[in-house]
Amino acid sequence: MIIYFVLGSALLISLLTDIKYRKILNIVTFPAIFFGFIYYTSKWGWEGFLFSGKGFLLGFSLLLIPYLLGGMGAGDVKLMAAIGSLMGATFVLNSFVYIALIGGLISAILIMKKYGVVYSLKSFWFQIFFLRGNLGSIFFSKDKSSSISFPYGVAIVLGTLCTFVWGSFI
Repeated sequence: MIIYFVLGSALLISLLTDIKYRKILNIVTFPAIFFGFIYYTSKWGWEGFLFSGKGFLLGFSLLLIPYLLGGMGAGDVKLMAAIGSLMGATFVLNSFVYIALIGGLISAILIMKKYGVVYSLKSFWFQIFFLRGNLGSIFFSKDKSSSISFPYGVAIVLGTLCTFVWGSFI
């Protein structure tokens, strides 16, 4: 189907640009979002518009808070909205579970690579048991030089592919 071609193209281009330039381009996400709305509206009318709209809103809202807290870029949010617009709310929610797991795994690997396994585990358990500082300091570092980042588009693409391969997580 054409919807899979559009989604696959958007994911592939976003993966490549996010790895190379650390950007997910509007020229990729916006047409994908609009295509989802137009495709489903022309196919199913008002019901199709609602199908695409619910997926868009859910995909957008899932990553909105991490974006507002500075944890990821706006392109990641728009890519999730595009996935929702193209595939619907159920698909984007299932993808999000895989995306979160893959993103967490990548983050843990990068933290252990940077600081070492023993230091990372000691720091993690210290934070859990003593809750040093406020709760937000566990998740968000105030010192930008000590923060670790990676192109989250990689996790989004892999999580979406996992949903295609293995289906629903929930």
